[in-house]
Amino acid sequence: MLKQRIVGMGILTLTACACGGPGVDRSGERPPDERLADVIYTQTSSMPGGYQFAVHVSSPDTGCERYANWWEVIGEDGTLFYRRVLNHSHVDDQPIVRAGGPVVVDPDATIFVRAHMHPGGYGGKAMKGSVNAGFEPVELPADFAAGLATEPPQPERCKR
Repeated sequence: MLKQRIVGMGILTLTACACGGPGVDRSGERPPDERLADVIYTQTSSMPGGYQFAVHVSSPDTGCERYANWWEVIGEDGTLFYRRVLNHSHVDDQPIVRAGGPVVVDPDATIFVRAHMHPGGYGGKAMKGSVNAGFEPVELPADFAAGLATEPPQPERCKR
């Protein structure tokens, strides 16, 4: 379900949560110790210079040895538009919500919002859509734009 409403001079796009619930087939999920970070909800709003993204990430953080260390906005061709670095684990704060921007994208361009897990990399659930149309859950291949993992900005050493 997608809802949009005018907020000040911009549009706030709310995207339905892809969290699952009763009756959801979870047979294809990874075992708990192999789960990766999932983007489960994305909100966008206008801000000077682009758009602000508020991204909800669910991840099996256990501490600095295993945590979601960023979320990013990328184009269909693998272009990195924005990365929001997370410098510490969120064991007791799930799902986490972190905003970032300005993200400079065409409001009608199809983009992806995905998260990265340390260690483990990409491969969790992502969102696909646009600022104007909103976002829906999508499964991306783990190797989609995998080379971005070494691009800056990179997290500093995990803070406890």
